[in-house]
Amino acid sequence: MAQVLRGVRVIRVCNPPLNTLSPVVAQALERDVKQANSDPTVKAVVICGANGKFSAGADIRNFANIGQSKFPSLESVVSLIEKSDKPMVAAIEDLAFGGGLEVALGCHYRIANMKARVGLPEVAIGLLPGAGGTQRLPRLIGVPAALDIITTGRHVPATEALKLGILDEVVEENPIEAAINLAQRVTGQPLGPRRLCLKEIPKLPNMEAFLDEARLKVKKRANGQLSPQMCFEAVRASVCMPFAEGIQKEQQLFMYLLSSGQSKALQYAFFGQRAMEKWVLPNGASWESAAPQPVKKAAVIGLGTMGRGIVASLLKAKIPVVALEQDKKQLEVGKAAVMALLEREALKMQQSGQKPNKPIVPQFTLDFGALKDVDLVIEAVFEEITLKKEIFQKLSVICKPEALLGTNTSYLDIDEIASVTGRPHKVIGIHFFSPAHIMKLVEIIYGQQTSPSAIATAMSLTKVMGKIGVVVGNCSGFVGNRMLTRYYDQAYFLMEDGSTPEEVDKVLQEFGFKMGPLRVGDLAGLDVGWRIRKGKGQTGDTLPPGTPPRHRDGQRYSPIPDILCEMGRYGEKTGKGWYLYDKPGGKIAQPDPWLHGFLSDFRRTHNITARTVSQDEILERCLYSLANEGFRILSDGIASCPEAIDTIYINGYGWPRHMGGPMFYASQVGLPRVLAKLQEYAEANPDIPSLQPSSFLQKLVALGSPPLKEWASHVRSQNSKL
Repeated sequence: MAQVLRGVRVIRVCNPPLNTLSPVVAQALERDVKQANSDPTVKAVVICGANGKFSAGADIRNFANIGQSKFPSLESVVSLIEKSDKPMVAAIEDLAFGGGLEVALGCHYRIANMKARVGLPEVAIGLLPGAGGTQRLPRLIGVPAALDIITTGRHVPATEALKLGILDEVVEENPIEAAINLAQRVTGQPLGPRRLCLKEIPKLPNMEAFLDEARLKVKKRANGQLSPQMCFEAVRASVCMPFAEGIQKEQQLFMYLLSSGQSKALQYAFFGQRAMEKWVLPNGASWESAAPQPVKKAAVIGLGTMGRGIVASLLKAKIPVVALEQDKKQLEVGKAAVMALLEREALKMQQSGQKPNKPIVPQFTLDFGALKDVDLVIEAVFEEITLKKEIFQKLSVICKPEALLGTNTSYLDIDEIASVTGRPHKVIGIHFFSPAHIMKLVEIIYGQQTSPSAIATAMSLTKVMGKIGVVVGNCSGFVGNRMLTRYYDQAYFLMEDGSTPEEVDKVLQEFGFKMGPLRVGDLAGLDVGWRIRKGKGQTGDTLPPGTPPRHRDGQRYSPIPDILCEMGRYGEKTGKGWYLYDKPGGKIAQPDPWLHGFLSDFRRTHNITARTVSQDEILERCLYSLANEGFRILSDGIASCPEAIDTIYINGYGWPRHMGGPMFYASQVGLPRVLAKLQEYAEANPDIPSLQPSSFLQKLVALGSPPLKEWASHVRSQNSKL
């Protein structure tokens, strides 16, 4: 789409909603640039996007056809723009990501509006910029800044992009008009110095030493992910090779990543996460038919760690908040913590060149009466069902009839909480993850009577807060924590059998987790799980006398974490847990000789013969039991599809994104292998029923292991026959 204004051809990239550069769009851009170059009445060209957006880059869905297409490659189009004898100006509105920024880098000048963001985020989907971005950006802004942007994939605000030299100008008004004016001013000026393909890489006095150090940093941060490391290699090629050879190297590395399993996993995770907005319930209610209620004012009850983070998240979304505590001292402590949190967030925004929002100060109160006009309440008190029911009884009386009543419980029964209200259709689980102002995941849990409108409202709220909502059914622990119990059980049993915390954690870190389960336990606080187990009657005063120490309800149970908590070993906060720390609250974990001795004594006491546990057994028992519970959750209808489980595990539980999630991982390992290994471990451990393969996993194997995208339809066909 092109028009001529004052001798300047304006070419608009048009492919709503984000003007992605599909092969057809790239071909149209090539045609328009060629026409502008051959038209003597055109003195300069402005490239912009339609509908107030520049371009979000290439269309991921077309990557599979790269190299087989009759359409021009995007790099060849960028090169055509760059070699043009007429000034080419990019007018960037709102965003220029991936191929969009690469097109802009091919232009001789770049102007953006103040709220624009730019970046090369391909690394997040397991790829690298494949249209010259790794060769042009280092020539424009230098290797250190380019490496940071390309290997992290971060979005760069316009003000920072201007300082770095990515942009030549930032304007408050429409950048298209400013770009036309600039194009007219520069007409006739030499373009050689503006062509990045001809530009030398800005020199560093110690380039080789810098690159060696940078490679190690990128590798460490990548944690097994290939794409950041290949991004580094492509940028390194810009230093070591002439431009044309660097472009070839970029293409080789791009194709290598495209064919890797990690790229497949990361793209699966990307599309899976996007699909969560389109929720559907087993009864047919869905995102299409349910209308959300507006949330103009919210309340949070409980100002512990979780409550404070929820308050900050709501304020960040510009939603006024009433923050309620039931104890005056706790209210003061919570208030100080919330205000400190908001100050830190504002400081972070300033440091990254963003303008901090005008702060909305919460209304802090001890009075439940202050909640009478809120649209939404999120209760975030201790995980005690009696306390929660007491609060919901009060809310049912005080809050206006249309108000949504949310609980931040991580495992308690939503229906039991709803039963004490006069409005069970308005009660919903809104499970944030700690720290709530940072973690993106929110499990949205519907009860038997929760209305579709309540679900739509909660999902709309998560989107406004910039979080990822996943709709799940009601059961103990929902999806994430129900599966996590199986994962931790295996870690405990493996230590009883002869392993150590260091051995278990090492295997899972090498798989790609930032921390293993025992180190995570110490970080979160071992007392958290202890309180939950006491609440379930698995340990503590309510445990019937004579209960076997290593069995509950006929199933194997490890009392080791309970014993550690009884000794005051809660993890980091007390300076000792599964590991020993330099001080209470310390972060440096060391193996604890005392704990190794304790494990040996425990085995002797319970007549367990210690054995050498292989790394394969640690990995398989921990991860296959996690996936096995996932198959049960699918079969029970608690999660609607495997993508929901994987989105939860990637965004809430530290599962390495480049491994796709536990269900994707099981599909890649091969369901017959997962089934066979579970059968083997179940046979060796008959008192661990969770190792018994799920009937749904067995069914999928019997069906010939259909692809993951078909699993949900097999659940539906299974349930329709029941």
